[in-house]
Amino acid sequence: MVFIQLILAHLFGDFILQPNSWVAEKESKKLKSRYLYFHVLIHTILSFIFLWNTELWWIAVLIGVSHFIIDAAKLSFQTAKSKKSWFFIDQALHITVIAGVSFYFNEFNFEFLRNQEILKILMAALFLTTPASIFIKILLSSWTPVPDTQNNIQTESLSSAGKYIGILERLLVFTFIVVNHWEGVGFMVAAKSVFRFSDLAQAKQRKLTEYVLIGTLLSFGMAVLTGILIK
Repeated sequence: MVFIQLILAHLFGDFILQPNSWVAEKESKKLKSRYLYFHVLIHTILSFIFLWNTELWWIAVLIGVSHFIIDAAKLSFQTAKSKKSWFFIDQALHITVIAGVSFYFNEFNFEFLRNQEILKILMAALFLTTPASIFIKILLSSWTPVPDTQNNIQTESLSSAGKYIGILERLLVFTFIVVNHWEGVGFMVAAKSVFRFSDLAQAKQRKLTEYVLIGTLLSFGMAVLTGILIK
C-alpha cells in the first residue's frame, strides 16, 4: 500500500533521521542551510527505498520536491510565536501530498461516509469534544467556586488545561466502551482520582473539591452514556 509505505518514509525522514542540530541550523539559516537540502534528499531516497519499484521513481521525486516547497515555506514564514502552528501545518501538508498520491492509485475512496456505524461513532466523538465541554460548563455555572486568596493557595494551571483534559478523558472512556473494554474506564477513574484529588486535599477547599467531583462525574457520565447509546 503506497500510503503506508510513504508514511513510513516520512516518519523516518522527518523524525528519526533528522537531528535537532539540523533543525536548529535550518531555522537560523533558512534556505541557506545545507541541511535543508540533505533533509529533502533523505526523504527522496527513503521514499524510493520504501516503494521499492523503479517504475514509481516519479513518486519519490514528487515527494522530495513537495517536501522542499513545504519546508521552505515553513522556514520562511514561521516566527517564534507561530512555530507550533507551522509545525502542524507542515505535517498536515506533507500528509496531504502523500494522501493525494495514494488517492491517485485508488487506495482511498469515500464509501466509509455511507457507513452509518462509522458516522455514528464520528458524531459521538465530535459531541464529546467541545460541545460536551460547553454543556458541562453551563451545568456547573451556578456552582463555580471563588478562588481562595486569603490562604494564599496557588491555583495557577496551564491555559485551558482542564478543557483539554476533559476532552481527552471523554474520548478515551468512549473508546474503551466502543471496543468493549470497560476495565479501561475504571482505570481512567482511578488515575484521575489519584492525580487530581490529591491536589484538592492539599488545597483544603471543600467547595472546590465538590465542584471538581461533580464536573468529573458529569464528564465521565456523558462519555459512558454516549458510548452505551452508540453500542
